[in-house]
Amino acid sequence: MKLSIASPLASLWLASAVCLGLIAPAAVAHTLRGKVVAVADGDTITILSKRKPVKVRLSGIDAPEKRQAFGQRAKQGLSDCAFGRQADVQWKKADRYGRVIGKVTAEGVDCGKRQIQKGLAWHYTAYAKEQALADRATYQVAERQARSRSVGLWSERHPTAPWDFRKTRPIGRQPS
Repeated sequence: MKLSIASPLASLWLASAVCLGLIAPAAVAHTLRGKVVAVADGDTITILSKRKPVKVRLSGIDAPEKRQAFGQRAKQGLSDCAFGRQADVQWKKADRYGRVIGKVTAEGVDCGKRQIQKGLAWHYTAYAKEQALADRATYQVAERQARSRSVGLWSERHPTAPWDFRKTRPIGRQPS
């Protein structure tokens, strides 16, 4: 039987293989823990960790920009998932703006996956290789299901991806 990485069966197999120790999960260099004190947009939060604010860009997703269709809904969706809650951030690197890039889990909920499921973000396939295999598969399935159900931004006939929208932005403007 041939399995696509995006199939639900493949996702289940990958998750099971990681749990059983048959496949090593992607190395996680750091974990931050703290309270989410701000939500800048649909894929960026600030957590207070050890009394210091840390800006975090959710890995594996790209949400509409604030001035873009569904931008405000994406921000509200992330706020509903994380704001005021304790969160764990598994991360390996920071971006050129100094934001930590990581998987955010707030009180047991993977907020990136939730954003995709609600049609409030794309799975950011340009950086998918930086995700753990199980997360990559889960996010791919979540996007496919959101598209097929026409939820959120997928209710539009031709939604504009944030990376295309940003190309029209003035140069030198930093993200939230």
